[in-house]
Amino acid sequence: MTKPTHPTSRGLSRRRLLKATAGTAALLAAAKLNFPAGAFAQGAGPEVKGAKLGFIALSDAGALFVAKDKGLFAKHGVPDVDVQKQASWGTTRDNLVLGSEGNGIDGAHILTPMPYLISAGKVTQNNQPTPMYILARLNLDAQCISVSNEYADLKVGLDAKPFKEALEKKKAAGKPIKAAMTFPGGTHDLWIRYWLAAGGIDPDKDIETITVPPPQMVANMKVGTMDCFCVGEPWPGQLVHQKIGYTAVNTGELWNKHPEKSFAMRSAWVDKNPKAAQAITMAIQEAQQWADKMENKEELATIMGKRQWINCPVEDILDRAKGKFDYGTGKVVENSPHIMKYWRDHASYPFQSHDLWFMTEDIRWGKFEPGYDSKALIAKVNREDIWRDAAKALGVAAADIPASKSRGKETFFDGKVFDPEDPGAYLKSLSIKRADV
Repeated sequence: MTKPTHPTSRGLSRRRLLKATAGTAALLAAAKLNFPAGAFAQGAGPEVKGAKLGFIALSDAGALFVAKDKGLFAKHGVPDVDVQKQASWGTTRDNLVLGSEGNGIDGAHILTPMPYLISAGKVTQNNQPTPMYILARLNLDAQCISVSNEYADLKVGLDAKPFKEALEKKKAAGKPIKAAMTFPGGTHDLWIRYWLAAGGIDPDKDIETITVPPPQMVANMKVGTMDCFCVGEPWPGQLVHQKIGYTAVNTGELWNKHPEKSFAMRSAWVDKNPKAAQAITMAIQEAQQWADKMENKEELATIMGKRQWINCPVEDILDRAKGKFDYGTGKVVENSPHIMKYWRDHASYPFQSHDLWFMTEDIRWGKFEPGYDSKALIAKVNREDIWRDAAKALGVAAADIPASKSRGKETFFDGKVFDPEDPGAYLKSLSIKRADV
């Protein structure tokens, strides 16, 4: 009868010991790669392996495309993140309200004011709130206000007053005049309203303001649907390439280094999966750093142009992604200071002072009532603490992590100043508004 063998220290050869040790080291190295935040040391990685995230076909969703294409979600322990194209911002809102459990989405590339409008129930069915968290900003600058070639001779720019005269003539002739944006109360709506109002054009009384999804802007201007529009890249660049209209303003000219899109998730999902939320945020932060490097711009444009992402010719994306803006009027700016920024200048950090400006503008135009407690809602929605924790876990340099939740006073092209310590004074300084303040 054969006796059962038992492993002993004597029976474990040196070779087997070294092999076992090497295997353990490899496993720990893999764990460190997957969980740079030290999830193994804490005893657990992300609670789930993925989430459903939405995006609109725009260049400022680039970090989500990069994080998926380059395996960064997988690197940070959430390999099953699914990045899904949405037809419009209205669709994004509806799917966020549903959540993935209702065949919707858990988070999204989103216009910064939308998480506030959704959380407050201002744009949802039956005004039912769906609490949201902003976990990161996705970019600064590089949206554009475009004007139809019907007004090519005017070469409309920062000053909208000559445009006002032309619109008044067209209106007097009995023809409709329209300005298009992408979602009421969203960033594009606020940029075009600010620009029109600064030129003496009331965006509610002097012109009809309509909603058009970003990828449909160029086709709609081609058939004369609108006189001007505001949207993000690559559509303004494509408009110029197709000789349908021209760029009047890069929005960075209205407000230098202005905040634009955010990455937001349903609060309930984040509260249930805090480690996964941090892992997703880390993947996006790492993607933003990669996307911001000039040596990566050609590859970035190629990624963004793919069918599952923007589905657009690379040549409509590349020049502006590298900072070359041909306005379509003979004006060409090389190395524009208003290039889309994904990481530099604290582009990724969601300053609460910036969210206060967006809310103040939405009060200006009647989306929130005067006296609404904006700061209380911002304290709930803006989770800059999650951003900070993710950045520290990623090893982001201290210099790239802002010390304050506020960027301080902001100055606009027309001389208006927004002081986050006194938003009411800013609101009173604006002549065209719906709010009675």
